[in-house]
Amino acid sequence: MKTFEYNILSFPMTRKTGLADMQASLNAKGSEGWEVVSISTSEFANIGHTVFLKREITPAGATA
Repeated sequence: MKTFEYNILSFPMTRKTGLADMQASLNAKGSEGWEVVSISTSEFANIGHTVFLKREITPAGATA
């Protein structure tokens, strides 16, 4: 059975470089195996975006 771990990132959109910073961060996470599963506009992130990510993990002792 596949198992996953999850991560949540917040990106306030208060600066002109907000989207460029978001793209750079998501590209970095993608290179670590993370996949975006949802994006939400959020007041929690100071009128920005909250991004939910997941990546598959291999249980200890499992072989591929």
